[in-house]
Amino acid sequence: MMKRKKNLVEDSATLITLSDQPEQTYGSVETCVTPQENKNVFSDGVTRIDFVLVWEESVNPLKLAELDELSSGSSRDTHRKWRTEFLSRLRAAGLHQEKEVVQGKTKTTYVLLSAPWNVLCYYAEEISLRVPLQVVTIPISNWSENILEKLHIPNMMAQDVPNLPPDYYTCQFRSNKLERFLGHENKDTFFKTTQRHQILYEILARTPYGSLKRGEVGVARLVSEKVLTAAFPLHEGPFEIPKTLDPQSLNMRQILHHYWARWACWRKYQPLDHIREYFGEKIALYFAWLGFYTGWLLPAAVVGFIIFLFGIWLMVTDVPAEELCSSRNAFVMCPLCNICSYWNLSSICYTYKAGLLFDNGGTVFFSIFMSLWAVTFLEYWKRTSSILSHRWDCSEFEDVEERPRPEFTALAPMTVRNPVTGTEEPYFPETQRLSRTLTGNMVVILMISMVLIFLIGIILYRSILSIIIYRSHNSFFIFSAGRIASLTGSMLNLVVILLLSRLYTYLAQILTRWEMHRTQTKYEDAFILKVFIFQFVNFYSSPVYIAFFKGRFVGYPGNYDTLLGIRNEDCGSSGCLIELAQELLVIMVGKQVISNIQEFVLPKLKTWWHRRKLKPAPSQEVIDEPDTSPEISPWESNYQLLVCEGLFDEYLEMVLQFGFITIFVAACPLAPLFALINNWVEVRLDAQKFVCVYRRPVVERAQDIGIWLTILQFISYLAVISNAFLIAFTSDFLPRLFYRYTAGSMSGYINFTLAVAPADFTQSQTSCRYRGLRDEKGQHTQDYFHLLAIRLSFVIIFEHVVLMIGRIIDWMVPDIPEEVEIKIKREHYMAKEALAENQSLSKTVLEEVEKQTFELRRRMQSPTNSISSSSSPSPEHEDKPPP
Repeated sequence: MMKRKKNLVEDSATLITLSDQPEQTYGSVETCVTPQENKNVFSDGVTRIDFVLVWEESVNPLKLAELDELSSGSSRDTHRKWRTEFLSRLRAAGLHQEKEVVQGKTKTTYVLLSAPWNVLCYYAEEISLRVPLQVVTIPISNWSENILEKLHIPNMMAQDVPNLPPDYYTCQFRSNKLERFLGHENKDTFFKTTQRHQILYEILARTPYGSLKRGEVGVARLVSEKVLTAAFPLHEGPFEIPKTLDPQSLNMRQILHHYWARWACWRKYQPLDHIREYFGEKIALYFAWLGFYTGWLLPAAVVGFIIFLFGIWLMVTDVPAEELCSSRNAFVMCPLCNICSYWNLSSICYTYKAGLLFDNGGTVFFSIFMSLWAVTFLEYWKRTSSILSHRWDCSEFEDVEERPRPEFTALAPMTVRNPVTGTEEPYFPETQRLSRTLTGNMVVILMISMVLIFLIGIILYRSILSIIIYRSHNSFFIFSAGRIASLTGSMLNLVVILLLSRLYTYLAQILTRWEMHRTQTKYEDAFILKVFIFQFVNFYSSPVYIAFFKGRFVGYPGNYDTLLGIRNEDCGSSGCLIELAQELLVIMVGKQVISNIQEFVLPKLKTWWHRRKLKPAPSQEVIDEPDTSPEISPWESNYQLLVCEGLFDEYLEMVLQFGFITIFVAACPLAPLFALINNWVEVRLDAQKFVCVYRRPVVERAQDIGIWLTILQFISYLAVISNAFLIAFTSDFLPRLFYRYTAGSMSGYINFTLAVAPADFTQSQTSCRYRGLRDEKGQHTQDYFHLLAIRLSFVIIFEHVVLMIGRIIDWMVPDIPEEVEIKIKREHYMAKEALAENQSLSKTVLEEVEKQTFELRRRMQSPTNSISSSSSPSPEHEDKPPP
């Protein structure tokens, strides 16, 4: 009844409000607040800058002569010709241009671009931009805020962020229905700044500058060929906040820096609507997912830390550990290698106790907990994602609205009619794409084979290093030979992983671009899948080897198995689980530390070097009073920033981390805690990069986090199977349980796990022991087969129970909340009413828009005709199509 009542109130609102509330003007952020001085304009002080193109040319005569000798001047002439042709076609497409030249150590040319009203309308309809119909007045809240409010607990995470972007009911833009949209009276602010950027990038990405057959199309190719140095939209002013400025008059960049990117905001909610308004849906969804994931890590970290404390308590009270430490010379162990000597089991007392931190009964509970945690986390993220995608007008983006990639549009050899929209769209034959995809898969298999070769090399390295240390006759190193070889092997493996990652990512980009995927979503999904398959093997091959293969094919004294003539590795007497925990900590924590250092230090170094390169030469610096310095223009200050590297590396780092804390969590209950600490740092580092360090990226729309969600679901199911086998075959949990059941207590457990070496192995009267359930002839005992049956039964029961509970959770938590489904239906109804044919425009506006659209279509069909000679528009020609 409460939901029905709420909907009745909502339905009683006016269907379409045409700017009844002028304070909620739709459009650029600067119009929503008391604006600071806007410097992102042409020299006339009126025309807005929507995009900037930059290139550099050497001014040193000696360098020019050297370049001419190396390339015979042909490369520079070709680049100049391409730039001229590209700019000419942009003028023919209706874009206004203004050129600025800055002399420094190099001659830097800036071309400022602006789109007039008729171009904006044409492309807004072409790329299906969504514009507002009516303001949504329903307040926005989140689940934690509601819970704390009901419990009357102060919310320390809340903060009052100024200038919250209003929410709207929207539909796709249509030129002939202009008067039905909010804010249509003001042409300067009707399209948001980010929408203007999208339109400009669409034009830049599909404009040719040379031969179409050679793929000489688009600004991205010009930048990669170094014809242009950069192409970017401008930030909305500086991010520093003047002390005397009112919070309500801050620009969006200053708001994001003060209320999001500062370290002091580590415990505050992220202003997701502000992030979406400034950077677009794709980046906002990444930060929404990262914040959601970090919040869910908190209970996992708490439970994991409690399990770790339980392990510390076991170190003191465990009966087998006390037996081992007090055994003195009771258990003489067989040599660990052919040249090694006998040793006492009591010498590994501290190592054995340390193993109890990670290998105890609590890890079984924690494995079940984390498996169910992963399923529940993903189900609730689906709900959150559906809420955000609807609030941000992306709930139907991939199915209906997403346009072909500009590069695909320019290079596709034919066109077909889209069965959904009915429009003609470029097409690439599926047979050709399939053959290219198969070729790409061969490269993936080749790179995976290379990873496995390196893994075998690491295994041999550990064995050979152990032999070298034993031959050194240094008692200290001999005692720690196994640990030294294992630790250095883990570090070497981390270096190999990072190097192979960079190489393969570069190859995957080339292969995916060659496959010619139609939409940006499909392109990214194909690229992500390629890289993830490789990275999965790259990062997880070594932990999988330690967890499931190391120590399984050792043999027994007198009949050891070998690899390339070297005896196979065995687990230490404290088991393989502690080695697995060490490997996880080195790879996971080591990669996180290295990544965070890179994200913190490298951008600063790159920015310093870039600014140093752009700094005027000493002979060109103007000598003036000490207190005065020329004010730098917005396009120059933005050019000094770094190119935005996208979200792929950020997602990949988090998804690999998710795998470590779920697939191998039975070996390291502290993994979620380390992940939580890292993610608190990661959110602020990423926020600072996007706000302060990177040039402003072009807005990209997205419906969800894409194929990453499918990968996370795959990892969550794999984690159930992995943890089942870890507990059954790698952990001592089941052998201890079996012994307690058969013997009645844990006394004598150490002796139960040790077998006596065959008589023909020992050259003296002294017998030695080794880990295993074998008799004196080396054959498996009956207890071994009983325990094997228990282990296999445990795997089947564990897997079925956890997966069944996971499916119940999946069924109980709907992907789309009921209130969101109601809002989607209402928005469809409003769009239908707003765009009804009987609600037409005034005749004069309709004729003007149709005339401009017809003229622009004609010019796009013959872009080389009637190129305007003027580069900067005059205000009186702003609303007319280019002559």
